[in-house]
Amino acid sequence: MCTVTFIPSGDKIYITSNRDEKSWRRQALPPRFYIHNQVQLLYPRDEDAGGSWIAVNENGNAAVLLNGAFVKHTPSSSYRKSRGLIFLDIIKSYKPLKYFSAIDLTSIEPFTIIIVEATNLFECRWDGHKKYCRQRETAEAHIWSSATLYNKQVRGKREQRFAAWLIEHKEPEQDNILSFHRFSGDGNKETDLLMSRGGEIYTVSITSVELNNANAIMQYHDLHNKETHFAKMQLQPAATLYYAYDA
Repeated sequence: MCTVTFIPSGDKIYITSNRDEKSWRRQALPPRFYIHNQVQLLYPRDEDAGGSWIAVNENGNAAVLLNGAFVKHTPSSSYRKSRGLIFLDIIKSYKPLKYFSAIDLTSIEPFTIIIVEATNLFECRWDGHKKYCRQRETAEAHIWSSATLYNKQVRGKREQRFAAWLIEHKEPEQDNILSFHRFSGDGNKETDLLMSRGGEIYTVSITSVELNNANAIMQYHDLHNKETHFAKMQLQPAATLYYAYDA
């Protein structure tokens, strides 16, 4: 949940996430289809709390989660609900941006959620006290790094490398993007995109979603078990869907 890119390429959109986690956490389940209040979602599942960090809704909306908001925070001893479960509450809504604006986040740990809704892109943050949201340009590529693991200087270097990579890859395919997420860096394992800090926190998986007019294709690389999983979701026109739960 710690490094995310959004890349438009031709008639497709790619959202890719490196999940950096503590070594003691259980391995996540690969992407599967789940039903939440009559809404079909596709996502890998966190086995500790039951939530997720990247998901696609059957209507074509997608979202990805990062830990922290703007700066590294001091965690509380307890929180009301896992961020991964809050994340699923948001993406299962027909209007996730509206849901984020309305949901009570009191006693929830700070997070950032990137939302693709009806071909629009939004960057939403909760800093533990206040919500922030801004629309980003969908014709441009973007990169985000978790504020809990990477300081402003490191985030800036990553943005520079990403910009240089984009110059050489005008319309990248999913495999090109996955290669960037796996090999980009300067050899410092603590700050490379595929990171490791003494084996206590490391990149456990890379998940990439391709969105086109008809389908969502999710590619999941389990780096711990050295397995690759694929899942394909046929998207449904929003007008044909009924949402029992829609904030």
